[in-house]
Amino acid sequence: MMIIDAWAQHPTTRLVNHPMLDSLRRWTREQGDSITASNKELSVSLTTGAMDQGGVDRSLISAWCGPHGDLISNDEVAAFVRESPDRLAGVGSVNIAKPMEAVREIRRCVKELGFKGIRVLPWLWELPPTHARFYPVFAECCELGVPFCTQVGHTGPLMPSDVGRPIPHIDQVAIDFPELTIVGGHVGYPWTEEMVAVATKHENVYIDTSAYTVKRYPQELVRFMAGHGRHKVLFGSNWPMIAPARCLEGLDELPLDAETRDLFLGGNAARVFGL
Repeated sequence: MMIIDAWAQHPTTRLVNHPMLDSLRRWTREQGDSITASNKELSVSLTTGAMDQGGVDRSLISAWCGPHGDLISNDEVAAFVRESPDRLAGVGSVNIAKPMEAVREIRRCVKELGFKGIRVLPWLWELPPTHARFYPVFAECCELGVPFCTQVGHTGPLMPSDVGRPIPHIDQVAIDFPELTIVGGHVGYPWTEEMVAVATKHENVYIDTSAYTVKRYPQELVRFMAGHGRHKVLFGSNWPMIAPARCLEGLDELPLDAETRDLFLGGNAARVFGL
């Protein structure tokens, strides 16, 4: 059994010190989790050590690009991956305010840096994924055959949440780009039932469980995982916001047979991201 974390970050000081994460820091401190402000750059061994504690074999670590610049740049992600290529794989991010620049950067991420997907966070841009600025990104992901990763559901940072609603946004994107593989992270809560419906409806739409511990999975997601959605749900942690080990506490309590459990923990991510 291989465990693949479909959503993680190796943090930079720009990310962990950003004021928009104050609400997450407050929540994770109460929960005993790992995100803390830091004045020095953190070693990749911090991330691989957390993976070891959770039994995670590989993590897809993501860049963060927003309207005010990179909180984690694509080149930084590539450098982190080079330090631990057997454990880490890259997911790029782009500036959607400059569509052609974004397209060229996606090509560089995939063809030169070897990244396995592209992630853009709608709440960070305060634009839904149905906005025209996203569509060149979708088209290029289709051309290159890599997944588009995004957040669905409410936002932990104090930013608007409506851009993360699966219906109409993810549903419409999947209709317009049926070839596009879409991975919606953070389970879609409080619209998890909508996310399950969209993943059921569209062949190439998936859900990852990042930002949620097993004990907090909504029941509609658990039913989906155990039933007709066994090929559709990927494990994710959202490290360093939550440690992988804590995300997986209580896994044995889920009503998953051995094959479904293996698909959830690693098999689905290996297939979707071509690992």
